[in-house]
Amino acid sequence: MADLFEPEPERNPPDENWAGYEVYRRVREALFALPTYFKSDTSIEGILATDIFTLNAAFGATIEDQVVATLNQMREVWDPDEEYTFYRFVRQPQTFPDVLLKRDANEDGSLNEEILLGIELKSWYLLAKEGEPSFRFQVTPDACANQDLIVVIPWALNNVISGYPKIFAPYVELARYAAEYRNYHWQYIRKTSSRTEIIIAESVSPYPQKSDKISDKPVYDGGNNFGRFARTGIMDRYLEIAKKESLCGIGAEHWLSFFKIFQEQKDEESINAELNRLRTLVTGANRETDQQLTDALEKIVSGIDDLLYQRQT
Repeated sequence: MADLFEPEPERNPPDENWAGYEVYRRVREALFALPTYFKSDTSIEGILATDIFTLNAAFGATIEDQVVATLNQMREVWDPDEEYTFYRFVRQPQTFPDVLLKRDANEDGSLNEEILLGIELKSWYLLAKEGEPSFRFQVTPDACANQDLIVVIPWALNNVISGYPKIFAPYVELARYAAEYRNYHWQYIRKTSSRTEIIIAESVSPYPQKSDKISDKPVYDGGNNFGRFARTGIMDRYLEIAKKESLCGIGAEHWLSFFKIFQEQKDEESINAELNRLRTLVTGANRETDQQLTDALEKIVSGIDDLLYQRQT
């Protein structure tokens, strides 16, 4: 067993004297403003009840692409003085970090791939069956620059089972701290009688090549759980808040409970009881006008009726 008195890692953000600090600070502000700016041209209709939990697998990458496009459209937020005209956010899937804020060229057109910061971007469908983000984060701390971030973007359809993707306030954390905390949790916090040592990736530096070996590996991982980011507890407080996000007047956690009952093929009585509970939640919601309440109820009831019809056919 590891030494129980190892100090917990601390956050180490970039130095305020770093030349890129102001753009780093503004990028963080832009990330939290994303829900206001985000617009998607992806419309999803006719989802089968059995597919409700699988939307992130089908559309997660599309959401991430659209988030990157939105960040580039938000230049006035993160570069109000136009000091970084030649920089843009670029997505590089399957490479860490999968989004870079980089310069592609100099004013004279010559190549210049200077990187300001990186973002490991993960979408999280709020109604995913697990009830938490399921991605793995195994990158070694030395692959993360102090200004690099890990960002989780929760999303859902604006009409719950149809419509356009809508995103909510993201989870934003320093990537290096997240990697250090993951290792700390594995070695010193989680309860286990198994070996807790970790083999740390060597000769690693920020912005590695795709072929570089940058993942830390546990000596023993019988449950294949190393790197399951949400299970480290690092984002527990955030998850509590995110699950209460309102979808058509009802918290996401209540929708998730309903769809789990539906997915588990419960009898019609159980489904209708849960549906009535949802109706009660909407009726008790604070709304400015009766018309708003009527519209919300209409969307919910018609959508649930469609799901029940799918289940019967």
